[in-house]
Amino acid sequence: MTVRTTQAAPTDLDHALASFHPVSATPIGVAAYKARLAALRAEIRVAGLAAVWLDGSSSLTYFTGLRLGQSERIHGALVAAEGPPAYLTPAFEAPKLDALRQIPGPMLMWEEDEDPFALVARYLGDLPGRGLGLDPATPFGFASRMMAALDGQGCSAAGIIAGLRQIKSAEEIAIIQTAMDASWHIQRAVHSGLRAGITTTEIGQFIDAAHQASGMKPLFHAVQFGQATAFPHGVPDPQILERGDMVLVDMGGTLHGYRSDITRSYVFGAPTARQRHLWGIERAAQAAAFAAAQVGTPCEAVDAAARTVIAAAGFGPGYAVPGLPHRTGHGLGLDIHEDPWIVKGNQTPLQPGMCFSIEPMLCLYGECGIRLEDIVHMTGDGPRWFNPPADDLDRPFG
Repeated sequence: MTVRTTQAAPTDLDHALASFHPVSATPIGVAAYKARLAALRAEIRVAGLAAVWLDGSSSLTYFTGLRLGQSERIHGALVAAEGPPAYLTPAFEAPKLDALRQIPGPMLMWEEDEDPFALVARYLGDLPGRGLGLDPATPFGFASRMMAALDGQGCSAAGIIAGLRQIKSAEEIAIIQTAMDASWHIQRAVHSGLRAGITTTEIGQFIDAAHQASGMKPLFHAVQFGQATAFPHGVPDPQILERGDMVLVDMGGTLHGYRSDITRSYVFGAPTARQRHLWGIERAAQAAAFAAAQVGTPCEAVDAAARTVIAAAGFGPGYAVPGLPHRTGHGLGLDIHEDPWIVKGNQTPLQPGMCFSIEPMLCLYGECGIRLEDIVHMTGDGPRWFNPPADDLDRPFG
């Protein structure tokens, strides 16, 4: 018996996928890592610390270029006020680490039956300064054992690390720009390729494939239709698109370790007067936050500007729903969410080089949600969008 199979006809998204090609950006080089380490050493001296511990986190990557990842065995680097970083590593991982690292330095190796935290304490005992600054990404189990070995002589290095990382260099901004451009074009392709009956799963698969075709690592996608758009982080079940649905598409990819992040909301089909009204409030809130983001302005003022618009429209106040239930934005770099946080209480003044999202989502449970998320970077003249924001519900990509 002959079994016949039918092959699904290509969709608009299938055709769109062929248009994506690898993007190009210059990765961060050794000279930049050396400069970052020099800046960290200067902060260590000011703080009077013996060293700062960098766990196998994005901060280790930021300062040394190493991408180790975190595991049940502690490994990372100790950066003292002077000299090269010292790499703490399980002995059997040392050959791999030696092949991966770009910045030379001594290795502090420990066997499976030895105490790596005692090894750290001995190493710090020979250094000037007092105490260890801990990478805030250090797991509690490691941090508590480290502090015990040091008789409690430690503190968080969050302020030091964030203060350096949140000011992006021109090289970092160029990488993020390339990544953001790629994701913006993928967003536009999704909008053009929508059809009745398409599922959130299909769109998510296209988003991942398009990022791969663009030479990036897919990071995440969140696709929601209809009432599901009201939930900021989506729902677990797939949905099927119908005419009149609000559509929310959030996505990101990774290029040379740096992230992209962009969200668009629009209506599939002809918007109702109610949908136009709500979308206009969201766009006005985003525009107000952008206008408030000036050099020297505290981060919380950007959040307040967005909430003022939403409250004036009759939503909220504060974090009440219907309204804006979360912060207005977050920093972007080697982490999808990092400093600076655009939220009430953060009085950090905006400075040139900071990169962050503006996404004052309007949530109406049982009806819909609208999030327009775009990333800005601060210049000496104020904020600058990486990509053009959506100014028109009917033509969200111009």
